[in-house]
Amino acid sequence: MPTLVRKTLGEYRRALIGWTVGLCAFLGMYISIYASMMKDPDTFTKQAIAKYPGALRDLMGGLSDIATGTGYLQAIAYQLLGPLLFTMCAVILGNRALAGPEEAKTLELTLTLPLDRRRLLLERWTALALGLLGVALVTLVVAAGASSAAGMGVPFGRILAAHTGLFLLVLFFGTLVLCVGAAFGRKQVALAVAGVWGVAGYIVETMGRSVDALSWLRWLTPVHYYLDGRPLYQGWPYGDYLVLLGATAVLLMTALLAFERRDVGV
Repeated sequence: MPTLVRKTLGEYRRALIGWTVGLCAFLGMYISIYASMMKDPDTFTKQAIAKYPGALRDLMGGLSDIATGTGYLQAIAYQLLGPLLFTMCAVILGNRALAGPEEAKTLELTLTLPLDRRRLLLERWTALALGLLGVALVTLVVAAGASSAAGMGVPFGRILAAHTGLFLLVLFFGTLVLCVGAAFGRKQVALAVAGVWGVAGYIVETMGRSVDALSWLRWLTPVHYYLDGRPLYQGWPYGDYLVLLGATAVLLMTALLAFERRDVGV
């Protein structure tokens, strides 16, 4: 493993451990509720629908089948809260790749080493991707184990498909933050871009299914390619996942071009 990748992973270690523990605790706790919910699924469904009326219910994925194992797992782990928490992890780590060191005045020192900018960025991104992959693998094991223990009856292949999409989504946003950091060198700018695109994209994707004026915008948000294929219900949406991979590659190439041409004071 390249030295800079190993060094960056070391810098990420405490954050990765903290986020992994937090995400696992979240998944384990909420998935375990399903077993008690099944004692009276009709009442639980009515309460859930009443708690999130109208537009809020759309944002939570509709909740029409929340009493089923697949519907509950989708609503809890893969619809809103799970992606939100994991994306926050990716955004924080992505900001530590370039924008954070530049604002801390340590990036200039790194660039004085016999290491070209392209290699620096690629190895920082590799560390980001490996860190997020590690979190994804551990949380996949927890999600699959907890859902099995709770008797949800969701095949592991479907959980793997959904978790793969979740990883690709957060990798996109992590790369987006790295790209904005490479272009502007400011953490707040990167956070703003990722936050606006993420929140607006989720709203457009969920509300655009029933609002014609927003429907065409769904194709511009990565959330569409994560949610639209419904992997927990239908299996692997290969085309959508390829779009996410392609968009991430475009962001990475943009980051390389921007970082190579920008003056960072060296």
